[in-house]
Amino acid sequence: QVQLVESGGGLVRPGGSLGLSCAASGFTFRYYYMTWVRQAPGKGLEWISSINSIGSTTEYIDSVKGRFTICRDNGLNTLYLQMNSLKPEDTAVYYCVKSPRSASYSLSSKGTQVTVSS
Repeated sequence: QVQLVESGGGLVRPGGSLGLSCAASGFTFRYYYMTWVRQAPGKGLEWISSINSIGSTTEYIDSVKGRFTICRDNGLNTLYLQMNSLKPEDTAVYYCVKSPRSASYSLSSKGTQVTVSS
């Protein structure tokens, strides 16, 4: 079955950086678009970024463009999200999803908490 395990979250000060990872198993990772979404306290899921199967095409929500970078290593079955210049409004639980950008997502993982606070 599909397993996605996120890691790398934590507490960081505004302006800081974090690198998230998502270890994938149970499916042929290299065949699929992958996506990062997040859920801030009291809010719904928000799409952040997607990447195509070979990593040649990426998309970002405007609020993270120039600060976040999505990439993948198909040899390691791992998705990444490098987050720089973090802001308090980036505080959320971050999830990876086996999906292209979509109107809705079915989450099957626990996510990783990112808290940006001084």
